[in-house]
Amino acid sequence: MPLLTVGFDLDMTLVDSRPGIAATYRALTAQTGVPVDAEAAVSRLGPPLRTEIARWFPAEQVDEAVRIFRELYPAYAITPTVPLPGARTALDAVRERGGRVVVVTSKLGRLARLHLDHLGLAVDELAGDLFAEEKAAALREHGATYYVGDHVADMVAAKAAAVPGIAVATGPCSVDELRAAGAAAVLPDLTGFPAALDGMIRLALTQ
Repeated sequence: MPLLTVGFDLDMTLVDSRPGIAATYRALTAQTGVPVDAEAAVSRLGPPLRTEIARWFPAEQVDEAVRIFRELYPAYAITPTVPLPGARTALDAVRERGGRVVVVTSKLGRLARLHLDHLGLAVDELAGDLFAEEKAAALREHGATYYVGDHVADMVAAKAAAVPGIAVATGPCSVDELRAAGAAAVLPDLTGFPAALDGMIRLALTQ
């Protein structure tokens, strides 16, 4: 068996960042005068920021809007963000089994780090600004044996990295969508992760 290394997505997998991100979008609207439906935007978390910004801003303004959003982010998004149910226990479960924790997220690494530090979520490695197949390179680099995420694109990442994907239905994607995307297991949330991890390890040992 390779060393247990579990990759986790961040937004809507480990943390509920919707209130803070919505607040940041409202601040972006106040600063730029371009209306953004913050609640609609946070209902689609997962893809890169630029994808959402492009829904609201003309193409020639997207780069600047992304810059402003990221500049506003630390002041508006960090404090309101909370861990999702089972997040701390999930990270502890990996370490209790002798493993390492890697966060691989589409969020910029420096902003993801602010969340992790604020909430006291200790991880061994962090890779940011990656989405879908792009995440696979980081998963391979860090020797991930599983990847946990809430989005169909996370299951695409797991498949591209040739590791089992464990999905949690805490984000924008349904159980059926996550299964169709190739999830090896779909959990309601991370509270069931320790048992699921044990099941995966037992399965790997028998193969």
